Amino acid sequence: MHLFVDISSHGFGHLAITAPVLDALAKIAPNLRLTVRTRLARQLLVQRIHVPFELIEASTDFGYVMIDATHIDLPASAAAYRQAHADWPGRVSAEARFLASRKPDLVLTNVSYLPLAGAALAGVPSLSLCSLNWADLFAHFFGDEPWAASIHAEMLAAYRAAQSFLRVTPGMPMPQLGNVVKIGPIAAIGQKHELDAGVGVGAKLGGDQAILIAMGGIAHRLPLEQWPRLPGLRWLVAADWHCQHPDAIAFESFGLNFSDLLCSVDAVITKPGYGTFTEAACNGTPVLYQRRTDWPEQDCLIEWLGQHGNAREVAAEALQTGELAASLGLLRQQAAISRPQASGAAEAAAQILSLMAG
Repeated sequence: MHLFVDISSHGFGHLAITAPVLDALAKIAPNLRLTVRTRLARQLLVQRIHVPFELIEASTDFGYVMIDATHIDLPASAAAYRQAHADWPGRVSAEARFLASRKPDLVLTNVSYLPLAGAALAGVPSLSLCSLNWADLFAHFFGDEPWAASIHAEMLAAYRAAQSFLRVTPGMPMPQLGNVVKIGPIAAIGQKHELDAGVGVGAKLGGDQAILIAMGGIAHRLPLEQWPRLPGLRWLVAADWHCQHPDAIAFESFGLNFSDLLCSVDAVITKPGYGTFTEAACNGTPVLYQRRTDWPEQDCLIEWLGQHGNAREVAAEALQTGELAASLGLLRQQAAISRPQASGAAEAAAQILSLMAG
């Protein structure tokens, strides 16, 4: 059976949702042939997708043009959507021809809609999988624009062409789609490591607490050099930040994949995003988060994390100045919450296999 998967490159969350489903599917469908199309790097893909796949380095969606991890460039995003739909029938026809040439038994997207429209034209069954869809976000940001109605209609028609939209928990309501199937949370479960016991950097951490700073797959550098030193805390940051703070450590030096790293730290600083929020809750890692600027998905994520994990909101200004001691102290004082079960990957795999076999 041949599954063609299109994974959005808008951050890392779409991969974080999709990869556990592909691993779960491979366990129940050992004859699975897997093709993955994305602009995400193969090195990142193989950290999460643990079964063989053919990679097509291309992208069929852009999501939104971002200034940084918490701010959207709305004029650039509007221009990009108008360009993407300038010859929509032509793009759909080209996509249908491409998919037909690959001869998949099923097309799965997270969360591009062009492959769904192309699959429908080619007569190939399709599913979409995510906590959001671009049509709802488009309506939120551009619904009042005079040029937006026809584009929104084409987006909705593409999503509705799928046999089902597997909406993970937590997720946006999506009342306009009509083909939503709700499934449980999806999260990779990590293996806990003692970061000061010979993993990668030896005893660098000593007895200090490790605070991971992970703002998602969109560039968003915090000015750590301006942060004060907080006794007993070490900041784990991306190596490409080239951070000069005396208490900063490149998290790549531990040699751990993201899920194992997230499971091993004392807390994570992030923005609302499906992958980090669900993985933190399911792995028992406390979360300090900064809200995103006008991102409609974040409300359901924050509400769910408040019920299923240990979390506190922090102001954007605090991440500029590094005045985080009080917030981290209050976060540590929260009583531990029973971890939610990540049941969504198995549920999605069953849905996919049923459609492919049928």
